[in-house]
Amino acid sequence: MIEIRMERPEDISAVRIVNELAFGQPTEADIIDGLRMNCPDSLSLVAVDGDAVVGHILFTPVVIDGPGGTISGMGLAPMAVLPERQRQGAGSMLVREGIELLGQRGCPFIIVLGHPEYYPHFGFEPACFHGITCQWEGVPDEAFMVMILDRGMMEGVSGVACYLDEFDEAV
Repeated sequence: MIEIRMERPEDISAVRIVNELAFGQPTEADIIDGLRMNCPDSLSLVAVDGDAVVGHILFTPVVIDGPGGTISGMGLAPMAVLPERQRQGAGSMLVREGIELLGQRGCPFIIVLGHPEYYPHFGFEPACFHGITCQWEGVPDEAFMVMILDRGMMEGVSGVACYLDEFDEAV
C-alpha cells in the first residue's frame, strides 16, 4: 500500500534514482540536489510502498512579479514515479497531498509546467487565463498552468512567474 510522507534524509539516494529513471537523465535529480541544499522553504514528499520510495514530488518558491507588486507561491517540479509504478496512482497521491499541505500553509497559488492532459484533473488551468506568464520563452500556454488556492490574495495579480535559478539548467 502506498503512503505519502515528507522526504527524510535517508530517502535522498532513492529520490535521486526515482528521478533519474523517470526522466531518463540526471538533470532533474541534479536540480533537486541543488534545491535541497539551497532552498529550506521547499516541500519534498515521497510515495513509499513498504520501505521502498516509488515516487517523489518537489514544491519550491515561485514569485509572480507584476504591476501590483510581487507575490510568492510555490512551483510544482519535478514530480516523478518509477517507470514500473507509473499509472498506479502514486503520482496523483503526491500531487493531492502537496496541494493539501500547501493550502493548509496559506500558499496563494501553485504553478506547474507540465502535461496539459494530466494537471487539469487536480484543478490546474492555463496561467494565461489569469494574466500570468512564464519567465522562459516558448513555453506553450496549455503547458504552463496555475492553481489558485487563495482567490482573495490573488485578486488582480498578474505578471511573470519566476522560478528559482536552479531550474534554468533544465530549460
